[in-house]
Amino acid sequence: MTLTAPSIDPADVARFETLGDEWWRERGPMRQLHKLNPVRIAFIRDHMLEHFGAPPAGTLPLAGRRMLDIGCGGGILSEPLARLGAEMTGIDPGPGNVDIARLHGERHGLMIDYRATSAEAIAADGASFDAVLAMEVVEHVADVPGFVATATQLVAPGGLLFMATLNRTLKSMALAIVAAEYVLRWVPPGTHKWSQFVQPGELKRPLSRAGFRVIEATGVTYSPLADRWNKNADMDVNYMIVARRRDNAT
Repeated sequence: MTLTAPSIDPADVARFETLGDEWWRERGPMRQLHKLNPVRIAFIRDHMLEHFGAPPAGTLPLAGRRMLDIGCGGGILSEPLARLGAEMTGIDPGPGNVDIARLHGERHGLMIDYRATSAEAIAADGASFDAVLAMEVVEHVADVPGFVATATQLVAPGGLLFMATLNRTLKSMALAIVAAEYVLRWVPPGTHKWSQFVQPGELKRPLSRAGFRVIEATGVTYSPLADRWNKNADMDVNYMIVARRRDNAT
C-alpha cells in the first residue's frame, strides 16, 4: 500500500517500489545513482563541515548531526552518511523501499531510523533537523512549490537544505530521457517525465520566500571516458543546491 500526501506522485512511487533488492545491485538499474553517490556525499559532507565546523579530533565528520533523507528509497544515500557519523532518518512513501533500506542497514550494523511516511507527516509532527536532503526527489513530486515549502519547515534554524534534481531544458530531454532511458538503458523507460524536471529558479524562489539563502548551486555531469560523475559549472541537466535557513526564518 502506498502512502498519500499532496506532493506524492503515486505512479512514481509504484515504479520505484518494484526495484526490491535491485536498489543495491551496483550494476543494476540504480547503477548511475551508485556512481553519482561519491559526488553527492562529498557535496553534503563538505558543506556540513564548513557550515557547522569540524567535530572534535578522533570523531566522525558528521557526528551528532541530525539529518533527514526525504525519498530515501533503498537507503543508498542514508547509509554512507550514517557511516560518517550522522544520526540519519530516512523516509519514503513506498513501504517496500523502506523494508529494503531497513534490512540492508541492519545487515551492515547501521542504526538508521527508516520510516514509511511522507515529508508532510514528519512536518506535521513538528520535527526538525540540522540538515534535510531531497536528492533526486524533486523531479518525482506532484507539487514542487508545496514540497519545497514542506522541506523548509523541517530544517532547524541555522540548518541546511540540500536538493539535487534535473533541469528542464532541451539538453536534459536529449540526455536524461532519450539517451539515458532509451539508448543507453541506464534506467527503465518512463522513469522520468521531462515536464516534471525543475529549473533552478523554480527552487530558488520558494526557498527565498521561506527565508533561505542559497549558498551554492552547481552542475553535475557525466564523463563517459572516466565513467564517473563530476561537479562543475554546467547546470543544464543535473544540478545540486544547498541553502541555509536564517536563524529567524519561520
